[in-house]
Amino acid sequence: MERLICLAIGYAFGLFQTGYIYGKMHNIDIRQHGSGNAGTTNALRVLGKKAGIIVFLGDAFKTIFACAAARMIFAGHVDIDLLALYAGFGAILGHNFPFYLGFKGGKGIAATAGILASTDWRMCVVCGTIFFLTVLLTKYVSLGSILLVIAFFIMCVMFGGAGDYTISAESLTEFYILAGVIMVMAIWRHRANIKRLMNGTENKIWGNKK
Repeated sequence: MERLICLAIGYAFGLFQTGYIYGKMHNIDIRQHGSGNAGTTNALRVLGKKAGIIVFLGDAFKTIFACAAARMIFAGHVDIDLLALYAGFGAILGHNFPFYLGFKGGKGIAATAGILASTDWRMCVVCGTIFFLTVLLTKYVSLGSILLVIAFFIMCVMFGGAGDYTISAESLTEFYILAGVIMVMAIWRHRANIKRLMNGTENKIWGNKK
């Protein structure tokens, strides 16, 4: 029941579609421009740097708030870090599949960044470094995003196995599985990008192809 509650809390927070709302404030539906995605990268390309920053922060903080809410409601729970991850997963689901927008949202990377910030500062440093170096060197946001979620999963396994999180031994495998689901879903959401990367036709950060 605690897990379902955390998923529901996260989904509710995830429904705050920063990119869509910001676009409407500028009289456009962001999903009808650029890549058709409601996330940070498309907002950056269509509406500019300021929009990209605002959308990223909005989508990251809604996950941070969801995880914080789960921690407050279930404070002292033996699996509190697992429950927070469920809330973060719920926020990603709400971001990616908002019911009031026909289940057409973003790809969940900024929302995943909110999980990093809520879970472990070391994840923020390592995953953030991997993302920014990849984008800086290749100009491919999609590749940086994919490597970020892979690093996130690896670090969940490493730090979880080291006993760094408040998770019972019985629930540790569940924690790994949930982190793996978040990783796989993010990669699946980037399947078209992966195909373009392999074909050499993926758009770079400012929309220029290779």
